[in-house]
Amino acid sequence: MKRFRTSLLFLFLFSAFFSQAQLKPLDAELTNYTYPFPVAFHPVKVQKQAFKMAFMDVKPQKPNGQTVVLLHGKNFNGAYWEQTAQDLAKNGFRVIIPDQIGFGKSSKPQNIQYTFQMLAQNTKGLLDSLGVKKAAVLGHSMGGMLATRFALMYPEFTEKLILENPIGLEDWKRWVPYQSVEKWYAGELKQTQAGIKKYQLENYYGGQWKPAYDQWANLLAGWITGPDYPQVAWNAALTYDMIFTQPVVYEFDQLQMPVLLIMGQRDRTALGKANAPAAVREKLGNYPLLGKETAKKIKNAKLVELENVGHLPHIEAYERFIQPLLAFLRG
Repeated sequence: MKRFRTSLLFLFLFSAFFSQAQLKPLDAELTNYTYPFPVAFHPVKVQKQAFKMAFMDVKPQKPNGQTVVLLHGKNFNGAYWEQTAQDLAKNGFRVIIPDQIGFGKSSKPQNIQYTFQMLAQNTKGLLDSLGVKKAAVLGHSMGGMLATRFALMYPEFTEKLILENPIGLEDWKRWVPYQSVEKWYAGELKQTQAGIKKYQLENYYGGQWKPAYDQWANLLAGWITGPDYPQVAWNAALTYDMIFTQPVVYEFDQLQMPVLLIMGQRDRTALGKANAPAAVREKLGNYPLLGKETAKKIKNAKLVELENVGHLPHIEAYERFIQPLLAFLRG
């Protein structure tokens, strides 16, 4: 059986290597990549610099008067919310999907101090400019950390909070040695298409790859072959440092709004886990345990556990994701 799995992995990596030549090179702001909905840009001034923040504003044909904000993860952008946004809009919700500064079609600053507070302020400024007074906020992965920070900063604005396999449910710096931004950057420069797909196969999808997953891996790989990859890689390093050094885990008990936790139980994501001592490495990223612990910390939380689902429920097991989400938003 071990020999069989090794052969499958070899074939998978060979296929990824072979398709490298077919990749579409992408520039820093994905100008030649089409998003599922019209993209607009919100001007942002941060630390004496001017940037543009891309976003999609999906308006329903029959509005119910409610708005949902979708916040993407570290290795993604707003485009992967397409199906979620379509169904929310069909159910009457206005859906606003920003690309955070440093991600997707937004600006890629080279000299900036990234904080979740800054990203939350940028997002609130965007929503203010669109006339949104209140909203439900849904964050996936890194977006879950940002959504939590946003809800803590703007509790009266945040009607409901939804966290889909958020990272940051534990404080990795207690166990994982710190590494400099330069070291993160060096690691990013070594990325390959095969490496990206291998990581996602093992960590996101439990060893079961589907053709539908290719587009999300290829977005990252397209940057590698594009003209601006050093710029993109430096941003990735800066945001890794933000994630590692700015935990939200100690503040979950301050959340007062209703919170829905949607947790794929196969997920084992933990930043820097490979650098942790062997004795604690396997204990990090235990989502079945982390989900229960997090739900206990939050005053008004509901936990939905999705068995045999990994880090991306809204991609891997969409129907099992959207049903509890709609029920929560309507409740």
